[in-house]
Amino acid sequence: MPRAIRILLVLFAVACASLTNAQQLKTRNVILVISDGLRWQEVFTGAEKDLLTTDHGGNWAHQDYLLKTWWRDTPEERRKALFPFLWTTVATRGQIFGNQFKGSVAHVTNPYAFSYPGYNEILTGAPDPRINSNSFGPNPNTTVFEWLNAKPEFRGHVAVYATWNTFKDIFNESRSHLPIFCGWQLPYPASTPDPRQQLMNTLYRTTTRLDDEDNYDSFLQIPLLEYVTTIHPRVLFVGYGETDNWAHSGRYDLVLESAHGFDHFVEQLWNTVQSIPEYKDQTTIILTTDHGRGSGPEQWKEHGVDEKGSENIWIAVMGPDTPPLGERSRIPPVTQSQIAATLAALLGQDYSAAAPKAAPPIEDVLPK
Repeated sequence: MPRAIRILLVLFAVACASLTNAQQLKTRNVILVISDGLRWQEVFTGAEKDLLTTDHGGNWAHQDYLLKTWWRDTPEERRKALFPFLWTTVATRGQIFGNQFKGSVAHVTNPYAFSYPGYNEILTGAPDPRINSNSFGPNPNTTVFEWLNAKPEFRGHVAVYATWNTFKDIFNESRSHLPIFCGWQLPYPASTPDPRQQLMNTLYRTTTRLDDEDNYDSFLQIPLLEYVTTIHPRVLFVGYGETDNWAHSGRYDLVLESAHGFDHFVEQLWNTVQSIPEYKDQTTIILTTDHGRGSGPEQWKEHGVDEKGSENIWIAVMGPDTPPLGERSRIPPVTQSQIAATLAALLGQDYSAAAPKAAPPIEDVLPK
């Protein structure tokens, strides 16, 4: 058989295998949710006692309240008190990576371990050493969201909802033309006749802000759920920011409150999509963070190359195609850079072929 014909047959077989795999996938929608700067330590072991009971936590809440609310005798009980949905639903029906006490490591590959470099790595599948500031400006790299939106089957069905206004740069809004709702922009048209929407706009205008760049998680949740129930995006990014903001403010009590709130918001989002026929049992959710933080009485407040441990993160995946292997242990490391290709693969798309620098998918969360 001539060599050219053999090559064509091989290519045809590969194409058929890829098509068969895409046809076998039950996932039609993927939601990527990030809680900014949420440490793996809290995710896997719950509240840290030293930060509850000493001045290191900067807590305003009474110590008795904090211990009653968050402290339990075992790490398993503490983490379930803090993240009930994550540990009773996501970790039992899906997989979770990053518990270093059990030989599962998840880490960033960028050299900076702070937000913009982390989000770029998550969304493009590769670190970019040029991105060395949160004020870097429009992202020169194409995210997996922009790449998917360019495909006919996804065009107009990809969206971004987040609390941090820098996502307009991270997703390069002017180039990607993705619908991006973030920061303190009004969630509804100023002239809306809907009283409920008018009230939300009023709260956006009049609430005292922690800073001008980042909105509150609870304020994001209402327009987010409304968008999901009315527009039905197939690929959705959701970014919550309070876990990072309160840590930088030195308020461990509010870190725990916002972490617990994050878990609740994810549960709300999941229950909402499961109530919609276009989503029910056809949606995969990926949960993670953009960077870790330091450990110790003061280092927990910060992150970056000067804070050891900031490179360590966690990743959780749940959906109809992901084997329910639960909390992973004694496995090879996974990286932040694998998330982009994993997201695409769950939709039957080969992102690695289009972006050669991108890391490959996390194979364990894909169907065999």
